[in-house]
Amino acid sequence: MLSARPFSGRFFRRRGGSGWGLWQRGFALALTLAVAGTGLQRFDQWVAQTVLPVTLAETSTEVLDRDGALLRVYPVGDGIWRMAPQLAQVDPDFIAMLIAYEDKRFLSHIGVDPLAMLRAVGQALWHGKTISGGSTLTMQLARLLEDGTTGAWAGKLRQIRLALALERRLSKQQILALYLTHAPYGGNLEGIRAASYAWFGKAPNRLTPSQAALLIALPQSPERRRPDRAAAAAAAARDRVLARLAQAGLLTEAQVAVAQQAPLPRRMRSFPRLAPHLSDRLLAARPGVSRLAVTLDAQVQAKMEALVAEAARNAGSRVSAALVAVDHRSGEILASVGSPSYEDSARQGFVDMTQALRSPGSTLKPLVYGLGFDSGLVHPESLIHDGPVDFDGYAPQNFDGQFRGDLRVREALQLSLNIPVVRLTREIGPAQLLAVMRRGGAAPELPGGKPGLAISLGGIGTSLQDLVQLYAGIAAGGQGLRLRALQSASSEDLPRMVSEVAAWQLGDILRGLPPPPGARTGVLAYKTGTSYGHRDAWAIGWDGQHVIGVWLGRADGTPVPGAFGGDLAAPVLFEAFGRLKPEIAPPPPPPAATLILGAAELPLPLRRFRPRDAVFANNAAAPQLLFPPDGAALALEGAPLVVKLRGGTAPFALLADGRVLAKGQRHREFEVPNPGPGFANLVVLDSAGHSVSVGVEIDRLLH
Repeated sequence: MLSARPFSGRFFRRRGGSGWGLWQRGFALALTLAVAGTGLQRFDQWVAQTVLPVTLAETSTEVLDRDGALLRVYPVGDGIWRMAPQLAQVDPDFIAMLIAYEDKRFLSHIGVDPLAMLRAVGQALWHGKTISGGSTLTMQLARLLEDGTTGAWAGKLRQIRLALALERRLSKQQILALYLTHAPYGGNLEGIRAASYAWFGKAPNRLTPSQAALLIALPQSPERRRPDRAAAAAAAARDRVLARLAQAGLLTEAQVAVAQQAPLPRRMRSFPRLAPHLSDRLLAARPGVSRLAVTLDAQVQAKMEALVAEAARNAGSRVSAALVAVDHRSGEILASVGSPSYEDSARQGFVDMTQALRSPGSTLKPLVYGLGFDSGLVHPESLIHDGPVDFDGYAPQNFDGQFRGDLRVREALQLSLNIPVVRLTREIGPAQLLAVMRRGGAAPELPGGKPGLAISLGGIGTSLQDLVQLYAGIAAGGQGLRLRALQSASSEDLPRMVSEVAAWQLGDILRGLPPPPGARTGVLAYKTGTSYGHRDAWAIGWDGQHVIGVWLGRADGTPVPGAFGGDLAAPVLFEAFGRLKPEIAPPPPPPAATLILGAAELPLPLRRFRPRDAVFANNAAAPQLLFPPDGAALALEGAPLVVKLRGGTAPFALLADGRVLAKGQRHREFEVPNPGPGFANLVVLDSAGHSVSVGVEIDRLLH
């Protein structure tokens, strides 16, 4: 028995150790797998059932210039500057440094990094305090999205669960973009783009190692490391980041040494606030838009804003100013300055004076003369009388109260005389001038509802932008494009205002205007204007590519004693062109049909302006145009135009939109070259100074 116990025991132990051990291990393995399977399934369900917080946080609305530069940015509703990140525009070196410092296995883990957690726990146990965190970038994002705590175990568990869920539903790129949107950088700054603009005044597309290291360090303790309030703490945190990046091989020792010596920002910079009036106006018409791409040039806008502020300071404490610069070839607005300063309450800087309705003074006179050229009433070398007149009780006076007698139309426009242009307006008709303004893209407002002769002297309400629109049409050859500030807006041709010949003649006349002291002569075609009571001072000019309009006055409409467009606004106009570009673009050559003659060589009816009522009074021999009749639509298909007359005194001349198509015609039926498709104003002049005009439409249906 004694010998059997050890045997049976050994057997038991042998059989038990062999048989029961295998069974136990198999059972344990099966149980473990079952439990693990059940656990994994429940764990998977636990993660899958995680309710994600809102990830589409409100971001700042941005206005970008023609090259993508930031013009204006608006804070979100709670006053936070949170700009949507664009990973393609974030410095890739910064992203590499961020991952290397914060979460080197970010691209491979599933939301949590067990190795980082074990390291953090071990360091805490060894040192008795937290040395490094075990949170991944995804876990940090989870905390930011829920605005939760880090230390409590319940909070940490929630971050782990949310991080795992985020990794399942979002890509690494999306997670990184969200982190770079919500990471705090001190004060009311969130996100890498807002931080880069606020601390360094630039987009985060090219950061120095020192700047990148500071932006990596700030989110861990954004208030205690703010460089404007805790420079020492900020420098220490930055240097720790630099040291670790050197250990990771991302920076050389030389780079670290240079970066550690780089100065820290001493204050938060203001966000760009260029073109505030235009931005506000465009966004008010497009609620909910987060990004707005405009045609403005940020550098040009900044230069023009500085110029307008300087001009207003020089003009007086309550004087406001505005400026619009456009490319008349494309219709794009390059700069729009609504006031000297958006915040200047003394100047009512919040009022956008590019849109305010004001009296345009003499700035509409060129358009009147252009219509006169096209109507065959005058030529730049025609004589026109400057003397006392009375039109049913309306007796306009020149600005200086003097009369100059007979002078050339060219001189009358250059001197900006009132009486000649009112005489011409009477012949053209104020309603036609108003219609042409509207055709050219302006939206004028009449104080009395019906246009009168004073319209050509500023008796109408219009805005600076509308005046620039009209001048852009003249500068573009009489037919321009509608001005646009949005890059998404399509180019829109406006109806013709004046003929190409008339537009060139206006430019030729206005380039002969004496420039302000110190400015170059003959390079800009420009016109100044002063409204009644010295309330508005204007200057608008153009070269071969650009038009700039300048206004100075008081936003409340009160007079500015002694203010004249030539004294106040013209120097600003010429300075604006100098800041816009180094060289003035040359004007176009004269169109082939331009009649460049001296006064003595002109057809007799064009040598002197005479009102139609004086020409036709008691004169039954005035010519009549039998064909084509007024308003006719002609299908010529390239064939010459046949003209049939009755009455009048030969020889005859015929003009189409100011172009001479025939002269010296002694027969009352003759052919002239086809004026080309579209609307045309035909004028027949006889040797006695009589004239008749009609409007026709040629080959429009064929095109």
